[in-house]
Formats: sequence, C-alpha cells, structure tokens
Amino acid sequence: MPLTPTQRVLDATPLAACAFNVVLIEQLEAVVDGAERAGLPVIAQISENAVAYRGALAPLAAAARAAADTARVPVALHLDHATRVELIEEAVACGFTSVMYDGAHLPWERNVALTREIARWCHERGVFVEAELGEIGGKNGAHAPGVRTEPGEAARFVADTGVDALAVAVGTSHQMTERTAAVDLDLIRALHTAVPVPLVLHGSSGADDATLAAAVHAGMKKINMSTHLNTVFTGAVRATLDAGPAVVDPRRYLGPAREAMAVEVARLLRRLGAPAS
Repeated sequence: MPLTPTQRVLDATPLAACAFNVVLIEQLEAVVDGAERAGLPVIAQISENAVAYRGALAPLAAAARAAADTARVPVALHLDHATRVELIEEAVACGFTSVMYDGAHLPWERNVALTREIARWCHERGVFVEAELGEIGGKNGAHAPGVRTEPGEAARFVADTGVDALAVAVGTSHQMTERTAAVDLDLIRALHTAVPVPLVLHGSSGADDATLAAAVHAGMKKINMSTHLNTVFTGAVRATLDAGPAVVDPRRYLGPAREAMAVEVARLLRRLGAPAS
C-alpha cells in the first residue's frame, strides 16, 4: 500500500507525531496554525463523539480537508475512536485516509475478526488503520483504569489483524483534566520491542510534558491529545468573558481561544515532535 498522509507524517516527524482532536472549526484552525508555527507535520482528528455532537461528519470533514489542502505543513486527517463500521466507510468517502477502529470493548475473538475485516477493506482503498488493545482507562466509563496491554498479546493482535498502528494501555486515561498520570515506561519499551507497528498513546492529556517526552523516547510514535487543548481553549474563552461581561460577539472570545490553542499546539509539537537543539 502506498504511504498515506498519516504514515508520511509519522515518517517525517523526528520524534513522535502529535494528533490533536477538533470539534470546532476554530480548533481545527488552531491545530493547523500551531503546526505551521512549529514547522512540523500534524494529525488533525475528528472523533465519533465529535460527529455525534455535530450531527454529521461531512461538514467538519470538508472544512478539515480544505484546511489540510492549504496548510504550509503536512496535515493528515484521522477518524478517531470509531466503533461503527458505517462511520468508517463515510469517513473514507469524505476523503479521510486514516481511521481508528476501536474494538477494545469487545471479546478478543470478535475484536480481532472485525478489526481484520476493517483493515482489509481500508487497505484496499489506501487507508491507514489504527486499532486499540488493552482498554484505555476512562473512556465513557467503559474502560477500567489500571488495565495494561500485554506485549505478547499486542504482537499477536497486530499479526492477526494487519493494522498499521496500535493504541496501547500503559497508564493514561481519557478525559483527565490534571496531568498526573503515571505512565509505565518499562511496558512501553517492552511493547516497542514486541510490536512491529507504531505505538499510539491515548489519554495523553493526563501526562505532563516530561512524562510524555519520556514515553516518546521509550517508543511511543503517535501522541493523541484532546482534553488538555480543550482546557486551554475554554480557559481563554472564560478569561475573555470574565474580563468583558458585555461581550456578545463570538469572534471576540473564540478568537483569543483559537490563538491560545495554536500557541499550545506549536509548543507541544516542538516538545514532542522534534529533538532538542
């Protein structure tokens, strides 16, 4: 299969590629702007939850494609945490060349079978496939904190499914608003040795900069982040409205939020994507 935009971003990033979730167009613009400021590739992600919030994938997908096409750095578009096959099919029809199928809640045999079929279908269409094994804690209360991915099972899962990247459970948890997660670096090293495809860290908002950098050096190749950037974005909105209670024009508070998020995107890309000079 020819290299997809996501694989090219992974290959072009000296350390780890950063993948940032977007719900609003302002957040999408912030991701692209931040990547251009850093001079590094980036992955913009739209999750199944974001699609549910907006009521449809196509409008935000069209904006994402337009932003990626005009960016001065490579921007790959990725469908995140899809549990519905029909949404994956729609994303591919909308021009996404990278998807994550999340079957981690399923029994092993069912997860393997569905993931293998999705990977086959996607590869026939030149689409990069990420999967998940070993439940990432905190996702809608469905994944228990403390779960860890076993390296031997991870290697077997990749061999049995043919996926291009694997999200693994190593101590982070989704939707953390404090950066206090304890990441198992020894487990990351073991997984990196055992698994022949890029490893993905979900729930990265729960880990501080030093921990994320250590995880990258231990073997993580794709760092997913959503909640931390939402916190930055919302904090800027709140500060603007607190300072100006009479403000009603959304551009007056969404603009500063977009700027704050772009600054943080650029900072994270430099910190995690490029070696220190």
